[in-house]
Amino acid sequence: MDDLSFEDIVRQLSDLEVALFLCLVAREHCLIETTRDGIHDLAKELALVCSNTFNLSYSILDCDATTSIEDIQNDILTADARKSQDRPSYFRLKSASSSNLSSRMTLRDCSKSPIPSSLPDDTNVVNVVIAQHFNLVDEDVQVQALQLMRTKKLITEVGILNAPSDFLFIPLVVRESDQLRPPLKTHLIEHLLISHYHDPVDGYVYLEENDWLSDGQLSASSVIHTPKSFGKKSPKVDHLTIDKLREASESVTTSAEVVRYIQDIVVFLRLSRAVAGGVSAKASNDFARFAQFLAPLHGIDYLTPSIVALAARKVFRHRIMVATPQDDRSLQYGSGLEAVSSVLAGVTPDSILDGVLALEPPI
Repeated sequence: MDDLSFEDIVRQLSDLEVALFLCLVAREHCLIETTRDGIHDLAKELALVCSNTFNLSYSILDCDATTSIEDIQNDILTADARKSQDRPSYFRLKSASSSNLSSRMTLRDCSKSPIPSSLPDDTNVVNVVIAQHFNLVDEDVQVQALQLMRTKKLITEVGILNAPSDFLFIPLVVRESDQLRPPLKTHLIEHLLISHYHDPVDGYVYLEENDWLSDGQLSASSVIHTPKSFGKKSPKVDHLTIDKLREASESVTTSAEVVRYIQDIVVFLRLSRAVAGGVSAKASNDFARFAQFLAPLHGIDYLTPSIVALAARKVFRHRIMVATPQDDRSLQYGSGLEAVSSVLAGVTPDSILDGVLALEPPI
């Protein structure tokens, strides 16, 4: 790994591996979208990527509308934390119905049990949490997940959960339309650095190599075209490589013209009549920061307009809130609702970005 440049490393990684690589460098989280048929295979592929490429522990959560924070707290524990528990499932109250005594226990009762509290420098949470269908959970659960993402700590009535410094939370959701339905909460989206869409046709590196695809994907395997670079095992990406890319991004230079181009993209998005929100100050900072991570992967130490455009698509795609005709500002000045509806018909975050990135870039 030491004798490989960042450009060489990226050529040997899949798109999923590159996305996770960049999020680990940025110490930020990402949203991954796929089709309904491919979500379970993609979760397994992400788990194998975490384990084999990055040597990180992981947990796969299969969420729905009934998922509680207690369910998540129990499932994201590390193997060592699980072994140290006096009770197999002290976080999961649903399992307390196994006996008459435990069925009457509450979280307050659990807090009295002799469960060792975690020390501030101890980590008892896995490195990567892969949360399938996380957009279906209640708002309270999303708020608790946001607390863990921001502070790497989750305070419960039975102790404190501490996440490692290289912690990633990955909501894995199904995209069936141009906007996620139901959507994730705005504050949670703000802390998802990038979004990435994985089509099953793009293949699954580890699942295909080991013949672990589900029956539904096996039937489609004849149309899955795996790139030649996937035929060999992906390189291991260690902490040293991640630290080196982080350091390299700090020395990336930006010309005045490219800085102006970045500002123009943000301003045009904010002024677009099709955008109802999502282009916040944090999103703008993430945009410029993420572009700096991309430059070393292309073998250069300066920003180019094409790298800036790529960063814009990754950072803003999941944040843009498409406006409805009823919210259009021109209605206050005499525009007709029918006319506005025809203008905004078929508008998507991708089409909005296409229009904004049609700006003439600096030469």
